[in-house]
Amino acid sequence: MASTPAGSARTRVHVVSDVHGNARDLARAGDGADALICLGDLVLFLDYADHSRGIFPDLFGRENADRIVELRTARRFEEAREFGRRLWSGIGADRATAIEQAVRRQYAEMFAAFPTPTYATYGNVDMPPLWPQFARPGTTVLDGERVEIGGRTFGFVGGGLRSPMRTPYEISDEEYQAKLDAVGEVDVLCTHIPPEVPELVYDTVARRFERGSRALLAAIRRTRPRYALFGHVHQPLVRRMRIGATECVNVGHFAGTGKPWALEW
Repeated sequence: MASTPAGSARTRVHVVSDVHGNARDLARAGDGADALICLGDLVLFLDYADHSRGIFPDLFGRENADRIVELRTARRFEEAREFGRRLWSGIGADRATAIEQAVRRQYAEMFAAFPTPTYATYGNVDMPPLWPQFARPGTTVLDGERVEIGGRTFGFVGGGLRSPMRTPYEISDEEYQAKLDAVGEVDVLCTHIPPEVPELVYDTVARRFERGSRALLAAIRRTRPRYALFGHVHQPLVRRMRIGATECVNVGHFAGTGKPWALEW
């Protein structure tokens, strides 16, 4: 377990999630805090609020971005995948190489914006194999691991579960369970996705239920952390609720708000 000294009588931690390319605000997200926690999704593939932003419109243009958002919002996922395949075949480029190059450019900017110290885990749209190439001293990457901050134990579980969206870092329920088991009992449980509670997983703008984790919900009930912090759902029906002894908090869509959520003790 890594650790950081308590430093002073009180500790303040800022938490962000779903950064999606917002490097400008990320550079200020740690101001006034003893540490920054990032719950993933650094990459901006497609901005559902502004279809001109992200890797997809950079490659294929705004009109095609409008169309794929329309299909995904209507949950016509197979049509969206077929539409995407036609676009890729039309530009004659290697898809994996083109995406990785774009992600690398975004990661260079995002990781440079992290303050020291930062504790980060992966989101479902992230590419974990690339992170060691960009994480500088002062940034600790954790997944299925724990860290002590200001005398409290924080556990981190990154990634998302498999879904029709087929984003880059989706794992099986069994893999997710194993990471939760490795973390065990902590004061603050930090994940990218929420527990599987309807009010926490429903996105009111996208008008769909995102994937939450039943295993995470069970772990919260079993281990009773003080807080369970997460992101993933950009416009949830409910941002905060108690599950037994645990305060469950969606820390917000940082790409849209530019504001971190603060925890102080």
